[in-house]
Amino acid sequence: MTDWVIRPEAPEDFPAIRAVQVAAFNEDRVADGVDRIRESWIYRPATSLVAVSDGDVVGHVMITGCTVTSEAGERKAAMLTPLGVLPAHQRRGIGSALVRAALAGAAQAGEPFVVLEGSPVYYGPLGFVASRDHGIEMQLPDWAPPEAGQVHLLPAYDPADATLRGKIAYPPVYG
Repeated sequence: MTDWVIRPEAPEDFPAIRAVQVAAFNEDRVADGVDRIRESWIYRPATSLVAVSDGDVVGHVMITGCTVTSEAGERKAAMLTPLGVLPAHQRRGIGSALVRAALAGAAQAGEPFVVLEGSPVYYGPLGFVASRDHGIEMQLPDWAPPEAGQVHLLPAYDPADATLRGKIAYPPVYG
């Protein structure tokens, strides 16, 4: 049994979400990014979720928008970023539960896949695989290994759809 519930974020959660992201990343940059996301076309409120324990927001995840560009054209796609859990609540399954709930929301919305930059050790057991194995290229930071570019294929994924392969274009909101 868990001692938290997962639900969509609400405007009254925004200060607590900011505190979660600052504590999880030990800096303001990610929290500032969340604020910018909410002001842009990539914001998807239905897949911006919080974990709440005893009335307090203890975790947060967003599935946002990005673009896949290839010779076949350009199309919008889904990206998981960021995932944060208060340090005192980490290693209890909250992050994994948030990711699973966000993926379920993306599947329900008809998304073919969700991409992310992250640790294969953490995200692999949640069903993420190397994006390049599916023809999806991601520009990663210099410190990140190629395996950090990952994708989770959802039921709407069609391997014959050439628009689902190409380079991920990050919206300007990511800086």
